[in-house]
Amino acid sequence: MADGTLPRRTAIHAEVSHDDAPSPVSGRLLASWQRSEDYGVSLDSVDPVFSGTYDTESLFFRCGAQVLADLHATLVGEPVSLMLTDPDGLVLNRLSGDTSLLRSLDAVHLAPGFSYAEREAGTNGLGLALADRVPTLVRASEHYAVSLCTYTCAAAPVLDPRTGRVEGAVNLTTWSDTRSDLLLALAQSAAGNTAALMLARAGGRTPRPAPPGRVFRVEPGRLEPGSGSLDELSTAWTDAVAGAAAALGHDRVVVAVGEPGNGRATLLAQAERRLRRHDRILSAAPPAPKDVETWLDLWAPELRHDHTAVVVRDVDTLPLWAAERLRDLVVRARSERGGATGDVLPFAMTATRYDDVPEPLAALVDTVVPLAPLRERPDDVLPLAHHAARAARGRDVTITAAAATGLRGYAWPGGVAELVRVVRDAAVRADIVDVAHLPADLFSGSAHRLSRIERFERDEIVRVLSRSELTMREAAEELGMSRATLYRKVGQYGIRVPGR
Repeated sequence: MADGTLPRRTAIHAEVSHDDAPSPVSGRLLASWQRSEDYGVSLDSVDPVFSGTYDTESLFFRCGAQVLADLHATLVGEPVSLMLTDPDGLVLNRLSGDTSLLRSLDAVHLAPGFSYAEREAGTNGLGLALADRVPTLVRASEHYAVSLCTYTCAAAPVLDPRTGRVEGAVNLTTWSDTRSDLLLALAQSAAGNTAALMLARAGGRTPRPAPPGRVFRVEPGRLEPGSGSLDELSTAWTDAVAGAAAALGHDRVVVAVGEPGNGRATLLAQAERRLRRHDRILSAAPPAPKDVETWLDLWAPELRHDHTAVVVRDVDTLPLWAAERLRDLVVRARSERGGATGDVLPFAMTATRYDDVPEPLAALVDTVVPLAPLRERPDDVLPLAHHAARAARGRDVTITAAAATGLRGYAWPGGVAELVRVVRDAAVRADIVDVAHLPADLFSGSAHRLSRIERFERDEIVRVLSRSELTMREAAEELGMSRATLYRKVGQYGIRVPGR
């Protein structure tokens, strides 16, 4: 709020607090209200995302569930609900002996399977605790959505005692008129006990079996991970590849940094291919934290093999102990291969930011290669789109001019991975990809989060307007609205269909 403006939520603070002299609003709370407003959260009620699937086998969940069960046994007669959430605010379980409180929480979807992250539900105890990574108490009138002002929530993040990473949070919720003096202390105690129990159990764990699915892949000489042989892209891309190739050619350790999903591993693999056209490229992506031990044991022996280059993706997600082990393995392999054959192990990594690379691996890095996100490389969009369509159909697929305009004009928050997914879905349904085959999100610039009904209405408008043979009057008639209403809806949803 550098411009001195206040979030809209401040205007109703006194009203919802039911107090002639409401307590002053802290800067931290104001910042959370502003973020909630920017996310498009409703001031009236919340509509959190429902996932329905979550991991109940993790060490964090098992330890947290036991701690909360023990605490619940001491609070049987108290109107308090105890919950465990994952790092994204997804509620994993819920305990309470107060049935009226449980029914009320169901009405606002504060229940297992729903996400109460700040982005989804606005300012609330667990959402703010996870956003700021500190224990947090949010009293009734401090919630962003008015429908949550009948509750007081206290939450504390749970940190993995070995890595320091946030594993989730403990959240305690009670009625707003119930004394909450000890609520935050109880949440902090439960979070600390969960972390301590995780540490105790982790010390005695036996190695887990290999996780299902792909742990790593070895690409034949003509391909690179994630992109096939496509490498003639924009100047920004080719310059980044050339920079990585120059560093790798001098036996330097390289890290490519940038937003996930924008082709960092592909960039490094293409750089390796320029230097060693017939070598294998081993591309390893970290699995879930519980499977890192098995992951290392499974692919690390490949480091000793000649004519093998290694790209380890997303090293910023590795626990510190795993980064230390990987560093030792790489140093040993580079020394042994270089001493025996003169072929030093080519080793590269990817991360979101260089500052997030674990210190043991950061110490190995000689060269940092930044990669701009796809939204800053619009010249790459259509070549990648044609490549993805060809991969999906086994032949060239036509993309109309209107569809191409939509593809180039979209910001692609999910990067190249999102572009490939969108184009493949369209290409398998049509020989000619047009506007009607692409998601309506590509042609909408709505500033607020849409409800399910609004999203359906917007998608229908885009579908009808993509039929170029219809006039606006005819489109309005098909949609069952007046032409004036259609123009208003187009402006409301920020719809930009090429040719209209």
